Amino acid sequence: MASKCAVCGKGPGYGNTVSHAHNKNRRRWNPNLQAVRIVQNGKTLKASVCARCIRSGSITKAA
Repeated sequence: MASKCAVCGKGPGYGNTVSHAHNKNRRRWNPNLQAVRIVQNGKTLKASVCARCIRSGSITKAA
C-alpha cells in the first residue's frame, strides 16, 4: 500500500539527515496517515487519509 492520502494525494517527502559532522544520509518523511471509514458518493469505505484532511473537515466520517 502506497503512503498517499486518498483525499489530497499527499505523499512522502524526501531529503537528507545531516549529522553534526555534516554527513548526509537519504531519508523520507511519511505523511501522518490514519485509516478511517469515510462516506464518499453515498457509500461507506475505508481509506488512508492524512491528519490535515481529517482536521480540516475535508471528509465526512462514517458512523
